[in-house]
Amino acid sequence: MTQNADNVLDHFELFRGPEYQQMLENKRRMFENPKPAEDIERVREWTKTEEYKDKNFAREALTVNPAKACQPLGAVFVATGFEGTIPFVHGSQGCVAYYRSHLSRHFKEPTSCVSSSMTEDAAVFGGLNNMVDGLANTYSLYKPKMIAVSTTCMAEVIGDDLNAFIKTAKEKESLPADFDVPFAHTPAFVGSHVTGYDNALKGIVEHFWDGKAGTAPKLERQVNGSINFIGGFDGYCVGNMREVKRIFDLMGVEYTLLGDNSDVFDTPTDGEFRMYDGGTTLEEAANAIHAKATVSMQHFCTEKTLPMIEGHGHEVASFHHPVGVAGTDQFLMEVARLADVKIPEALDKERGRLVDAIADSQAHIHGKRFAIYGDPDLTIGLSKFLLELGAEPVHVLSTNGGKAWAARMEEVFASSPFGADCKAYAGKDLWHMRSLLFTEPVDFLIGNTYGKYLERDTGTPLIRLGFPIFDRHHKHRYPVWGYQGGLNVLVTILDKIFDEMDKNTNVPSKTDYSYDIIR
Repeated sequence: MTQNADNVLDHFELFRGPEYQQMLENKRRMFENPKPAEDIERVREWTKTEEYKDKNFAREALTVNPAKACQPLGAVFVATGFEGTIPFVHGSQGCVAYYRSHLSRHFKEPTSCVSSSMTEDAAVFGGLNNMVDGLANTYSLYKPKMIAVSTTCMAEVIGDDLNAFIKTAKEKESLPADFDVPFAHTPAFVGSHVTGYDNALKGIVEHFWDGKAGTAPKLERQVNGSINFIGGFDGYCVGNMREVKRIFDLMGVEYTLLGDNSDVFDTPTDGEFRMYDGGTTLEEAANAIHAKATVSMQHFCTEKTLPMIEGHGHEVASFHHPVGVAGTDQFLMEVARLADVKIPEALDKERGRLVDAIADSQAHIHGKRFAIYGDPDLTIGLSKFLLELGAEPVHVLSTNGGKAWAARMEEVFASSPFGADCKAYAGKDLWHMRSLLFTEPVDFLIGNTYGKYLERDTGTPLIRLGFPIFDRHHKHRYPVWGYQGGLNVLVTILDKIFDEMDKNTNVPSKTDYSYDIIR
């Protein structure tokens, strides 16, 4: 039945109609050079074997479905965390469309970002004219308080100099000479969105602390009692940043959040469009130099930024996306030490409630085997929490994790008897994970939306934690940090465990002896 106005079918039903099935079959037969079904099935079964896994892990020149994005995405994310700031990417429009759609699909919010619209001529002759015109248009049309510039592959391959280009644009009066335009070179062909986050944040902090690229004197540090907090690239920034503020307020900590995207990625529907909402003010970003210490919630997101801040006289501390009891304990004790405050009774009670919840549910998680993939800090934090629950993070994979990450993972495994048979896979992709799930099966898989294909292919149930999550809504509104965040992660894991228990015990009079009302 074809689509018509009197009986509108959604896509679930529409494309199952005979005419669409015939159309798809004709397409396969005429254009896709199909192979016999038995040959396809034979190869599919072979790819599930140890023999194939050995060949898969031996490959060097090919990446299949990496669990990471490119540097400019992280740079765009950073820029949105500052008051009135629009990200400006020196590169093609197509690249910027990807960054905007990736963030918008995860947070379900419009993501503002502009491009210098480089095309073939700019690739040959350089993108100076694109920069001059692009900054002028951005300043005039969108009325930002700051424009944060980053680059894509095209600009980096031809060697465009952002510092020189921005100075030239100001000389040509594209924007005022004293207007804030921090920048960072973020080549998309190396590193990942985590690297881009680090480069861009470092560029913004250096801009304010070290004299605004020569247009102002360097700031003289006058130490106060505050601390700076850096969240890192975080798909849960809406919930996490608000949770961190709540915790700091309870503790009486004087603080500055460097790059607070919690409002811009969670604007209300009240008749007013907010291109810019919330964020760290530019004055706060500049005054952050006077803090006594700076804390990073994700070490691998600030490998360049933290040493630079430390070089300005700050005491620094970093964590690995702390989730659960021990991770939150460590974070709170370090913040209390740095800020010279006490942890209040209210947080002690929250800790006790999380411990109680774990005790209530531990029997259902103990001994379960998990595979995890994602960003370096996230995988470390989740692995530590699983070990805390008595579970086994058997396969932990990070495409953008390197030797330092792998060494840290080995320390995590060695810290618990449940880590004895666990292994870390640095620089590997989701096709490697597929081989692991077939040859060394686990009970559950933890990762972002792209794991749903592994779930369908291998039958391993997916628990969605990480970035991006496109096919479920509003996960980003709930924290995963702090004791409250640990409870959210615990419930997310338990819900999937119970769903699978019900799914496997729901045949009346055959398997429903465990189809229990009480778990």
